[in-house]
Amino acid sequence: MEPVTLTTERLLLRPLGPADADALHLACQDPEIPRWTTVPSPYSRADADTFVATSQRGWQDESLLNFGVFTRGGGELVGSMGLVRLALLRAPERQAELGYWTAKEQRGRGYTVEAARAVIRWAFTDLGVERLEWHAEAGNAASRAVALKTGFRMEGTQRAKALHGGTRRDIWTAALLPSDLGLASGTAYLPYERD
Repeated sequence: MEPVTLTTERLLLRPLGPADADALHLACQDPEIPRWTTVPSPYSRADADTFVATSQRGWQDESLLNFGVFTRGGGELVGSMGLVRLALLRAPERQAELGYWTAKEQRGRGYTVEAARAVIRWAFTDLGVERLEWHAEAGNAASRAVALKTGFRMEGTQRAKALHGGTRRDIWTAALLPSDLGLASGTAYLPYERD
């Protein structure tokens, strides 16, 4: 797939390039990012280079559609956001998972919600996704708040789902459907109705 660039009122979402590795390296020194994500700890400059290369390959082979999120005014790195588990993107599943992290200095400004809304709309309207999932380690209240503000509906807690730092951890799960945002879906949906 050809890489895509998205814009919002305040943000530019674009594929990462080698020039972004220093900013990635600096942002990922914040212990909260590896605490709640799969980002390595400690996070080296080589890890940043590897992530950029993996992101670039991901667009080529459609295994990871990842965006660097930057401010439009100054070009500062806000974070990283992308669609993963893309093998399910093809028919008939048409599903993906939304993942993200935000640099410490950029938190609390609504940037992650703004960027997520753009990626979600793109996934539903341009890619034909019919179900987006969000997963986070139970307790990650900030990530959950972003998911809820963008319309995700909580579906539950999966016990001992993730292995993080040698320990099994519970995962919160949520999903978002095109119909939740008033958008059409390519496949009819018949929700369960309780008696």
